Amino acid sequence: MNTDLSQMLTALRAIAEPTRLRIVALCRTGDLTVNELCRALGQSQPRTSRHLKLLVDAGVLEKLPEGVCVFHRLTRSGIGAEVARNISGLIPDDDVLRNDQNRMAQIKQEREARAAEYFTNNAAEWDTLRAMHVDDQEVEEMVLSLLAGKNLGDLLDIGTGTGRMLEVLAPYSERVEGIDSSRSMLAIARATIGRLNLEHSHVRHGDMYDLPFPAHSYDTVLFHQVLHYVDDPVFAVEEAVRVMRPGGRMLIVDFAPHDIEDLRRDHAHRRLGFPVAEINGWFEGAGLHPTKTRNLKGTRLTVSLWMADKPAGHTNDSNTDALPSVTSNH
Repeated sequence: MNTDLSQMLTALRAIAEPTRLRIVALCRTGDLTVNELCRALGQSQPRTSRHLKLLVDAGVLEKLPEGVCVFHRLTRSGIGAEVARNISGLIPDDDVLRNDQNRMAQIKQEREARAAEYFTNNAAEWDTLRAMHVDDQEVEEMVLSLLAGKNLGDLLDIGTGTGRMLEVLAPYSERVEGIDSSRSMLAIARATIGRLNLEHSHVRHGDMYDLPFPAHSYDTVLFHQVLHYVDDPVFAVEEAVRVMRPGGRMLIVDFAPHDIEDLRRDHAHRRLGFPVAEINGWFEGAGLHPTKTRNLKGTRLTVSLWMADKPAGHTNDSNTDALPSVTSNH
């Protein structure tokens, strides 16, 4: 039998069971732990794990072990991924599936509430807390080194926090915008902008999954130490690519893989770092060209910087409301 046909039949058999179809429907929403899937399905951990193993073995799901947690998600490539995507598009509006989604929405709301509480409680000392994990000055110098000699044009800092990167990059940009979901963080960022008279810098409250900007609005997009907090970093990157101008660049600064569970338990980290191949896979899947990777090793954590360009001829939607591009020295 043809290998592709065999793989397709294996994937179809794996999905063709009520609980496993429910799991596929849930995993469309992002990376999920076994415990989260158990709660959404209302099933035991052993039973859920058996279903997950069958889906992984069939190439429909992939798992990402991180410390004591294991995340599951739909595979990004291969026959199993194609089958899962096509089946997902055919899933009907069903009471059982709707209840699963409602329970998952509640789980995510609880998770977001814990993260919001953490950010509110730690906003004033955020930069100090981050410095406990890595030397911020060294990271900032590397950011400037990677972007050296470039007119950053209009820059968007997604998950701007206290606005520190706006302060660092404003002198090299035509216009700087920071967006964050934490009003406590934004209050500090606004105070910083006012204190330094950064007249071309602004911040606003918003959702990184639904950026309040038209397509092709920014020349440079930055994620600085934010993606390890979010549920679906792939979706966040894809949405950021939407607002990038052709010829622009994206820089992600985050942790390399590590096993410090305290950061998940005490500091609301969703992911314990990211491997190079995973980040580059996001870039390529979103139509970007990976260009540079740098690593800064600390005592316990390594900070990685990943950079990618958006090809000059690349557009990813037909939005005609894009802002005019500035001249950039790419």
